[in-house]
Amino acid sequence: MKSLLTLKKYFIRYKSKLLWGVLFILLSNLGTVYVPLFLKDSINALQKNVGYAALVRYGILIVATSFLSGFFRFLIRETIIVVSREIEYDLRQDFWSHIQRLSLRYFQNNSTGNIMAHATNDLNAVRTFVGPAVMYSTDTFVRLVMVIVIMVSLSIPLTIYSLLPLPVLSYLVYKLGKKIHIKYTYIQEKFSELTTKAQESFSGIRVIKSYVREDNEINEFQKLSHDYLLKNMDMVKIESMFQPALYLVTGISIILVIWLGGIQVINGTMDLGEISAFVIYLGLLIWPMIAIGWVVNLIQQASASMKRLNKMLSEKYEIQDSSITDHSIDNVKGTIEFKNVSFRYSPELPYVFKNINLKIPAGMTAAIIGQTGAGKTTLVDLVPRLYDVTEGEVLIDGRNIKEIPLKTLRKHIGLVPQETFLFSDTLANNIAYGLKETNMKTVASSAEIAQLTKDIESFPLGYETMLGERGITLSGGQKQRTCLARALAIDPAILILDDSFSAVDTRTEEGILKNLRTFMKERTSIIISHRISTVKDADLIFVLSEGRIAEQGTHEELVRKQGIYSGLHYKQLLEKELEELS
Repeated sequence: MKSLLTLKKYFIRYKSKLLWGVLFILLSNLGTVYVPLFLKDSINALQKNVGYAALVRYGILIVATSFLSGFFRFLIRETIIVVSREIEYDLRQDFWSHIQRLSLRYFQNNSTGNIMAHATNDLNAVRTFVGPAVMYSTDTFVRLVMVIVIMVSLSIPLTIYSLLPLPVLSYLVYKLGKKIHIKYTYIQEKFSELTTKAQESFSGIRVIKSYVREDNEINEFQKLSHDYLLKNMDMVKIESMFQPALYLVTGISIILVIWLGGIQVINGTMDLGEISAFVIYLGLLIWPMIAIGWVVNLIQQASASMKRLNKMLSEKYEIQDSSITDHSIDNVKGTIEFKNVSFRYSPELPYVFKNINLKIPAGMTAAIIGQTGAGKTTLVDLVPRLYDVTEGEVLIDGRNIKEIPLKTLRKHIGLVPQETFLFSDTLANNIAYGLKETNMKTVASSAEIAQLTKDIESFPLGYETMLGERGITLSGGQKQRTCLARALAIDPAILILDDSFSAVDTRTEEGILKNLRTFMKERTSIIISHRISTVKDADLIFVLSEGRIAEQGTHEELVRKQGIYSGLHYKQLLEKELEELS
């Protein structure tokens, strides 16, 4: 229940609407509880042979009161339920805003399916608490108070007898409510597993089909679905006990009233109209009794979901602006320097690299080369602060990058990652993703530099071609060139190409590099590649090996050193010659 206190700020935000909703609940129930009183008077009047006009008056009063009660009930939904949707919207926006600001490390340690379960099932469970649970709990309390007050005014002894079974009901609600909370937590965990499996299967459909693993995926999904079904059935068994128990308790109350009240009517100590009204009031209590169980169920589910959401919402932003950030910085020239930089992903893991020292002057093209797993990608990920250094500092233009506002830093860096990612949108919008608005002139010039224009011209819809999920309709090379065009479109001061030509043939690569030489003038560029042909024209080349800068210099200088770079160079020359001979 403590987890739901987080919602306090949202209730305060919409307090005026909620107060109107409470007022409408009072007015609606006021009309509801007056109907049995009018009915009581009409029954007693019938016993006294009252005239037709009086009965018509009672009939009009009952219909009019019922109409007003129904109208105010409509207004309840127009306030409280509408507020629940508005709070759901605010909570969803806050949730989305929060996860967008979480570090890359968080997404590497948490499955997409689990995050999706938070965004769907958990948020919906909280919404039902904010709307139906709040509305019906207030409605139930108000009706209980009003009905019991009127019942006491009619007969104190009969009221006491009719309410005797209620402590049993309270005990049942308490015990079953605790079980529901536990069961619903398990259900949400299972739903997360199910969502994760579905997401992985959809993303990896090519691999599944290539290895003919459809049947295996079906069986695994069926197993997870069955586990989810069993957890839900455990919940259903508990829920199924609620309503029968509630009807049993209210049924016992009605039997007591009819039995004891009937005796009083026979003895002449109670009117027939009063006992009739008493039975109707007990009938009016049946829904509140049922609502108690239902509301407790909703509250327990919402509590379990909010606890899961709070765990995510309490995640601290690992990378953000701080007290040392200088918000007056709005531009970046591009001199990059690493001073005694060491990095590891977590304290229990070994260092990826230690004591890295390098400097890339503004406007220079630098290249980083090394064996697979040497830490090249991790090294350049430190520049836009996708990760923060473990030790040492990264400087841009002589300032620690933590002093540069995060938005300013990243706005001036064009990063083409090793793993391409495209959105399910038009080709033009994918290229213009980093721009405030799509500028077709910029899109076209960026595509031209990336050697993508001819491919686009071959598409029937050109730049308006819709790409499938993750750009599935494009080839590997086309995806890489689209990602390159996207980075070029933002006109960055620093351009980072992380093995961005691995799916491109050498001829196309040469054309792209030729175009990039003009674009990269007066810009700082970092090229990561395993191909010597890609990096040989760089102004400065760094060879990364075993977590350190093993060699650095120009292509000619490194070849003359007869070291790691030279070995890679001659090996690739030999491979090229053998390829040409074959």
